[in-house]
Amino acid sequence: MIQKVRNFTDSTNFSNALKVTLAAAIPVLLFSYTGNFEIGFNIALGAFLTYPSDIPSNRKHRINGILVAALIVAGNNLVVNLLYPQPWILYPAMAAMIFFFSMISVYGQRATQVSFSALLSICLAFGHIHDGWEMLQYSGLMFVGGLFYLLISLTFNYIRPHRYIELQVAECLRLTSKYMKLRGDLWKIDSPREKIIEKQLYLQVELNTIHENLREILIRNRSHSNGTSDQTRKMTLVFISLLEILELALSTSFDHNKLHQKFADHPKVLATYQHLAYNLASTLKAIFKSLENRKKYVPKHSLLKDLEALEKVISDYEQELGKEKASEGVWMLSNMLHYAEKQIEKIKIVERAFMPNFNTNDYKGRDKNLDKLLTPQYYPWSTFRENLSFSSTIFRHSLRLTATIMLAFLLGSLFPFQNVYWILLTIVVIMRPGYGLTKERSFHRIIGTVVGGLIAFALLLFIHNHIIIGALAITSMILGFTFTSINYKVGATFVTIYVVFVYGIITPNINDVIQYRILDTVVGAGLAFLANYFFWPSWEFMSQPIYIKKSIEANRDYLNEISIFYNNKGEVTTSYRIARKNAFIEVGNLMASFQRMTQEPKSKQKQVQQVYKLAVLNHTLLSSLASLGTYIQTHKTSTASEAFNVVVQTVIKNLNYAITFADLEFSGTLAQTETNEDLAMRFTELKNMRAKELKEAHLSEDEEFQLKMQEAQLVIEQLVWLTNLSESIVKAAKLLHQTK
Repeated sequence: MIQKVRNFTDSTNFSNALKVTLAAAIPVLLFSYTGNFEIGFNIALGAFLTYPSDIPSNRKHRINGILVAALIVAGNNLVVNLLYPQPWILYPAMAAMIFFFSMISVYGQRATQVSFSALLSICLAFGHIHDGWEMLQYSGLMFVGGLFYLLISLTFNYIRPHRYIELQVAECLRLTSKYMKLRGDLWKIDSPREKIIEKQLYLQVELNTIHENLREILIRNRSHSNGTSDQTRKMTLVFISLLEILELALSTSFDHNKLHQKFADHPKVLATYQHLAYNLASTLKAIFKSLENRKKYVPKHSLLKDLEALEKVISDYEQELGKEKASEGVWMLSNMLHYAEKQIEKIKIVERAFMPNFNTNDYKGRDKNLDKLLTPQYYPWSTFRENLSFSSTIFRHSLRLTATIMLAFLLGSLFPFQNVYWILLTIVVIMRPGYGLTKERSFHRIIGTVVGGLIAFALLLFIHNHIIIGALAITSMILGFTFTSINYKVGATFVTIYVVFVYGIITPNINDVIQYRILDTVVGAGLAFLANYFFWPSWEFMSQPIYIKKSIEANRDYLNEISIFYNNKGEVTTSYRIARKNAFIEVGNLMASFQRMTQEPKSKQKQVQQVYKLAVLNHTLLSSLASLGTYIQTHKTSTASEAFNVVVQTVIKNLNYAITFADLEFSGTLAQTETNEDLAMRFTELKNMRAKELKEAHLSEDEEFQLKMQEAQLVIEQLVWLTNLSESIVKAAKLLHQTK
């Protein structure tokens, strides 16, 4: 229990909540003491509204983002106060501002958070209208609040400069361990393999997110600083190793049914391998625990002994059946052994990183050219302009949000709502581009508000001391901000308790506060929910062709880079790494899109099975590509044959063919330049080459010759599999196109 509390208070979410609470509470307490509560409140408001823009990144981008948000927050407050006396100017201006600030989300995560700060500031400005010099004074105080929050944030970063990175790496370790555990589950006889693969696909989405966070904070931070600390270099090395572990896991697929049939009479063989597979996952989990809990890492598993045990059972199997009869089984088991050796080698690097006297210089060069994998940070006007169409999800969301807020203004003028700006805030906080998330947040917000209001009301019946109420308000604020990103329902509950406690201090009429807050929340949530259904809805089936197309394109580009590398040899190029990264990201994006579709009404889940099939096929294709790419990186390969290049080009043509269908604009037929007969001849050529080598196998025991045989076998198998997968993708995309 104590450890759980310690982990909770050590988490990034708690740290962020503590920052904004301190930035908001300190000014209020200080100025209340001097009798200037309103000044302290406006500074606190500026800090609170600037807080969302504080997302992890290098220091320069972080400071710039917070400063821009602080200026926008103060500027919006001033504009609303200036225009408030002229409604005929105010409301058109508000509509334009809401639309513009919603649209800047097209520039990525940081812009999305600045947009959120801007929209909140517009809504809250209507709750605190000033005139004359006061409007300038209080807008200035809000800007001071933003600067004060920046100071608090930089202070936290100075006190614990590496903790966020450590926790993100720990999360990456946890997710990678979970992925490895699922791979171990596949070895159970009669395991629900489809369900396990589905879990792996969902996990891939989470891994993509954490990988992007780590690239941003580790690599971009390094590229913007003159020096890099040993801790940052160590975390970068661990991150690179985790990427390699995941790629190797994804790239190595086994035919579990065939292996279970093959070794049905020798269950110890596969049981020994499964034990090793579970220990690979368990080792990563143990490292995650030590990093999360800030404890010294002590290895619990001897992976090398597990490897020796696997080697022994392979040797026993060969002796029991005889060399000739066991040859096929030994070859299968040798592939599994080779995979385990590679994984242990990479996991050992991660282990050593958490051992005393670890020297990052021993691994110098592994992080070379990583900055080239980052997405460039620039904000061209063309990006904004290109998204001004109904094909853009952000454009639809911006129109929807603008219309909903203006409708809330209209309702506020027609009905006697006490605080219309609470309705506006609820809409901004709840409404998301996707229907599923908006629906979920609407219900959670209502439940949290009702429960929080009842709890706060019950406590205020017995507690009348303002100091105790203030302490409970600050505690509720910390817990509310902490849970908002973990469990929105719980977060909304604590935020409501905090708001009610604050009003409990400044006004005696607390019953009305609770009633109006619940009413305003219900109205705001209802408007957000209905608007997402009726106002230019962005149903996922409308954008899925884009995700399918990008996923196929990314896999095609990855295959092309693998072909270039196989033909030219040498070192892995930056373009190869970028293509591999994009393939992982786009397959994850496709699966995330499918997830969002399953949260929408059944009537809007069009071609859901076909989309899922394409997601699985693209993931399987990526696995096969990673397998081929990993093999040619880790082995000395021979010259690529003409047959190899022709088959690769055929796969690429198949994928291009599938892309035309994924566009949902193609309405004709394409002629494939490579006929089935020609392709069959190419495979025959490859198979004949392999057969010739097998016939000559008894003439030489040369290790290089054996490696060449292994290479030919693996390449042929992968080419056959790639071709079959590409044809399946064409069929699935064609069916999706025909049933659109």
